Amino acid sequence: MNLLTENRQLMLKLAVIAVMMFGFGYLLVPFYKKICEVTGINNVLAADVAPVNTQVDTSRDITIEFDANLRNDLPWRFKPRQVSMKVHPGQVVQVEYELENLSRRSIVGQAVPSYGPINAQQHFKKLECFCFRQQTIAANEKRVLPVVFLIDRALPPDVNTVTLSYTFFEVEGAGRS
Repeated sequence: MNLLTENRQLMLKLAVIAVMMFGFGYLLVPFYKKICEVTGINNVLAADVAPVNTQVDTSRDITIEFDANLRNDLPWRFKPRQVSMKVHPGQVVQVEYELENLSRRSIVGQAVPSYGPINAQQHFKKLECFCFRQQTIAANEKRVLPVVFLIDRALPPDVNTVTLSYTFFEVEGAGRS
């Protein structure tokens, strides 16, 4: 055989190998998905499904009532944006309270929560609350205060309504101007 024929055969073999490598690389992804699907390892198809919060008890509705109070003749307006709502135990919920300083001075206040019935307190889990810290409200300032909470699934079955009440007190000696 002459050199030209040998070069053509080598070139043909290399071209076949290159096509086979390209085909293998092209088929690798569906092949990998099928192996994962069959074995249950690294199920890439499950990534398209949105996660479901299995901690929410959708078979039960709890009515949450919201209340707001002021003490010591505090010159504020304080109220919940909604009076009540229905939630499921385990459901994360956000509500908002409105606070307005009607005076001409800055005032520091602290909100104290209370719950009704009293046995609901241990099942009312606040994740974020304005009651966690003192609030300094400037003269004539308006503010929206969020509360993020959930009702524990262990709430006794005979409790169908829970009242969340906040009372704002002025922190004496703080923030006077």
